[in-house]
Amino acid sequence: MSNVNYQSEGLENVLDFVRWGGSLFKKAELYFGHGTDNAFDEARVLVFFVLNLPAEIPENYWQAKLTAQERHQVTELFQRRIESRKPAAYLTGEAWFAGLRFIVNENTLVPRSPIAELISQSYAPWIQDAEAVTHVLDLCTGSGCIGIASLKAFPNSEVDLVDISAEALEVAQKNIDQYGLNDFAHAIQSDLYSALEGKQYDLIVSNPPYVDEIEMQALPEEFKQEPELGLAAGHDGLDLVRKILAEAPKYLKEDGVLIVEVGVSQYFVEQEYPELPLYWFEFEHGGEGVFAIQKSELELFQDVLDAKAFN
Repeated sequence: MSNVNYQSEGLENVLDFVRWGGSLFKKAELYFGHGTDNAFDEARVLVFFVLNLPAEIPENYWQAKLTAQERHQVTELFQRRIESRKPAAYLTGEAWFAGLRFIVNENTLVPRSPIAELISQSYAPWIQDAEAVTHVLDLCTGSGCIGIASLKAFPNSEVDLVDISAEALEVAQKNIDQYGLNDFAHAIQSDLYSALEGKQYDLIVSNPPYVDEIEMQALPEEFKQEPELGLAAGHDGLDLVRKILAEAPKYLKEDGVLIVEVGVSQYFVEQEYPELPLYWFEFEHGGEGVFAIQKSELELFQDVLDAKAFN
């Protein structure tokens, strides 16, 4: 972008560079939605990454001056963000979810699910006794963020992190390794439930691909940097959701619960399954399109679910 001026003369402290980055990003008309929702928060993420600062800093740190090398690194990162349109998380190789740092790359979606809010509440009231939960399935896990973070909610649990993408599972394994969770979290390559024969879970939680055909075509450039495999889900966005619903009862324990994020495809889910007693969460910190349903409720409509998933 030849019309962007990357000269940073006169800028000295943290606040200067965050303000400047935000101005550059607004001028470049970037899109935000991968952990931040505005230009200045995006700039803050990149500046703090270069300076190795935590997400929250004392007030006086904002006046700290950058070294010449730091100024150069920040400027270079701003330029890459504008010219590549890659979300900040792909430039830094990390993203924060549910208070935890996760390794990410272009083989995984950038963590941003509102399910983080459910994790902070130990999935109550859908899970009555968090200590009684022993087996959790994170279906379509990507970086592994939902499943790994869920271990915070369930101290006695193990989690299976399942994805069809071997490349995504490499990232999930790195996140398992960085937290020393190999005894509790298991990365499994599987096309939905295909490699899970005989397993049953207290909770199946899934953030599957759910973007419909029309929305895929209209996605901003930043979203097109993410793997299409993790986004596109057919004409109405429900290609995988239909199978997840139909097969879930087989893999849920007697009092088990299924929680699925479908985002803006909530409309299509409600049209497709008017008879299902789906509970739609309301989120205090933003987000939409996440439902919960119990195994016993799914079983009542097994014939309907099978007909829509496999016919």
